[in-house]
Amino acid sequence: MLTYILSFLPLSDQKEASLVSRAWYCAAQNALREFTNVRYNIPVLTNLDGSPASHQVLQSVAYHLGPHLESLCLGGGSPTEASFLALILGCPVLRTLDLSGCNSLFTSGTLLAQPETAQCVRKALSGLRDLNLAGLRDLTDLSFNHLSGCFPSLERLSLAYCHLTFELGPTWGSLSPQVSSPSQLSFHNLLQFIKERAGKLRALDLSGTGLPPEALRALGQVTGLKLEELNLHSCRDLSSEAVATLCRQQPGLTSLDLSGCSDLTDGALLAVSRGLRHLRHLSLKKLQRLTDAGCTALGALHELQSLDMAECCLVSGRELAQVLGSVRRAPPALTSLRLAYCSSLKDASVLSMIPALGPSLKVLDLCSCMALTNQTMQAICTHLTHLSVLRLAWCKELQDWGLLGLKEPSDEPVLSPELHQEVENQAPDPQEPSSAPQGSSLLMLQALQELDLTACTEGTLDTIGQACKQLRVLDVAMCPGINMAAVKHFQTQLPQVTCIQSRFVGGADLTLTL
Repeated sequence: MLTYILSFLPLSDQKEASLVSRAWYCAAQNALREFTNVRYNIPVLTNLDGSPASHQVLQSVAYHLGPHLESLCLGGGSPTEASFLALILGCPVLRTLDLSGCNSLFTSGTLLAQPETAQCVRKALSGLRDLNLAGLRDLTDLSFNHLSGCFPSLERLSLAYCHLTFELGPTWGSLSPQVSSPSQLSFHNLLQFIKERAGKLRALDLSGTGLPPEALRALGQVTGLKLEELNLHSCRDLSSEAVATLCRQQPGLTSLDLSGCSDLTDGALLAVSRGLRHLRHLSLKKLQRLTDAGCTALGALHELQSLDMAECCLVSGRELAQVLGSVRRAPPALTSLRLAYCSSLKDASVLSMIPALGPSLKVLDLCSCMALTNQTMQAICTHLTHLSVLRLAWCKELQDWGLLGLKEPSDEPVLSPELHQEVENQAPDPQEPSSAPQGSSLLMLQALQELDLTACTEGTLDTIGQACKQLRVLDVAMCPGINMAAVKHFQTQLPQVTCIQSRFVGGADLTLTL
């Protein structure tokens, strides 16, 4: 009966109820199992060792959560091999395993080296689909083979920032498992693994591994390999020609990250647009040689949903605005656009771009785009009314009277008559105590959940609190007109806000996690 009653409570209240007594704890656990996609954060898991206390924690996790746990993250922790095995053997339906930075598991090189142990893990975790091994400095061919051999259904693999070794020559992938290195992680061995799993592997992350063009070509031409997601962030040696070859070899890619591949030019973007017609997610962050000319190719990507061109310093937005304005996409249209730190971005280009983005856009990042003015904010509030994330940090030309839709000091109206009328129509009843000032632009963004106004507002907290009722995260760091008293008052207005970044507000260096 108690379990039934608790099932009607919000998740946070169920967790509180579990602290009353052991009976309530058991009832709450049963109620929590009725939830799907519930995420548990257990900090002690990153500090496991061989102590009795750690053993007791593992027993509790395995008993209460193990039979239902589908995703387990030990990233950055230092578990012992024994504690790790005890934990995962109690999680038979695990689908995602994150071991990024868990170097303690691979220091000895003996993890899962015993055939009997490996067989038990393989039987328990035969359904694992996603494995994250990013940042493991001691990962070798042998330890990788022992671990990956236990997961026959693997579809997603991350080796980001692992130390891969490459040997140039005509014999890519010629090494057999019998000669795998006990001291290094080689691309030869990885390529052999990819060939064996080509029919199932769908996503691969090799960011920061120093992948050379020859290795990328060898990867792309593996028989039967049909990648959907490929992350090559910070692979600085890649060339535009190698990317063009990859696009011909893997035309089914729907997500591609080429951020930080500093040698890539407009030719790489042209190749992507020609070869990857079903691409949905594209990241081109920190491509310092990308220009407006390359942006014209984006018009061919009719299924594109998210685009990240942050820190592309030569992109002014002129061609991007024309592409977005001329191409009338059928859904899905862009839902996320990041142009942060594009120092050449022009206000006129953004003003032309925003109407074409339309109500489908949920995330817009324009941080440190110094040329943007209050007219940009005006356009955002008019056309992008369904935004859930808006980042305007360091846009110092945006002033409070622009954010609020008020008048300039010259008494010239910031908003057009049409926009004033639209704001008036959407404003709540002024008789209600919680109503924001009429004419406030922020009223047009009532779906906002995250707002970053770092260093670009002086005192709009009251209006933000009244206008953005769905807000969860707010950043007002280094805003000179805001003090801690205003932050605390804002907290009382919107108790559902989970994080307020308020660094150097009123002389304080604080982040309030509520």
